[in-house]
Amino acid sequence: MVDLHGKKIIITGGARRLGRQFALACAQAGASVIIHHGHSPEEAQKLVREIEDMGASAAILQANFSYPAEAITAFNQLLDSHSGWYALVNNAAIFEPVKFIDTSLDDWNKHMDINLTIPFLLSQAFARKIGSKQGRIINILDWRALRPGKDHFPYTISKAALAAMTNALANILAPNIQVNALALGAILPPSDGGSSDGIIQQVPAGRWADLNELNEALMFLLTGPDYITGEIIHLDGGRHLV
Repeated sequence: MVDLHGKKIIITGGARRLGRQFALACAQAGASVIIHHGHSPEEAQKLVREIEDMGASAAILQANFSYPAEAITAFNQLLDSHSGWYALVNNAAIFEPVKFIDTSLDDWNKHMDINLTIPFLLSQAFARKIGSKQGRIINILDWRALRPGKDHFPYTISKAALAAMTNALANILAPNIQVNALALGAILPPSDGGSSDGIIQQVPAGRWADLNELNEALMFLLTGPDYITGEIIHLDGGRHLV
């Protein structure tokens, strides 16, 4: 059994979709969870109640990651108000289907701010806070990050840079903090309700992920060997191969 009792874990974008699954998995393992959200107060409150009903503890951090300077101030205040920090899961992201030729400076900056600058700032603050204690940072990537294509240009480039930062931080923060990443594929259908028929056709495994598989991968990176760092695990049914 995975045991995270006595450990505090911050999950950005934790109120909805994948972040919600991460929060529930950590709470089920006994962790105290900090659920960050930008614009989902009702979903965050509902998740806190659900976690508390499980017998675990949870709190909320609201911060608009479109404004990194303000967000890092709120994050530092959170870090200073608690102890027992163990892990940071950089999950929050924006994912817009913008082509290279259509990418405006605003499109570029939005993706870089939320998908790259915020994980940098939060990881830096987290590392400073825990000092010489043991900890984990997990960055949530996309299979596209390791195999950039023609679609989702600013998103893909920001995630590719986050993959590079994962490797750099694993080296910089060793041996106390292990820094790894999950590169995800077809986990949840599109949130906009659009057709998802073509997605699975390109996945060698021929199916969507089971959410238990997502939980297991996260728990492995949170509780697995300290000797694993700088690793990017693909949980995509082999999508990055084709």
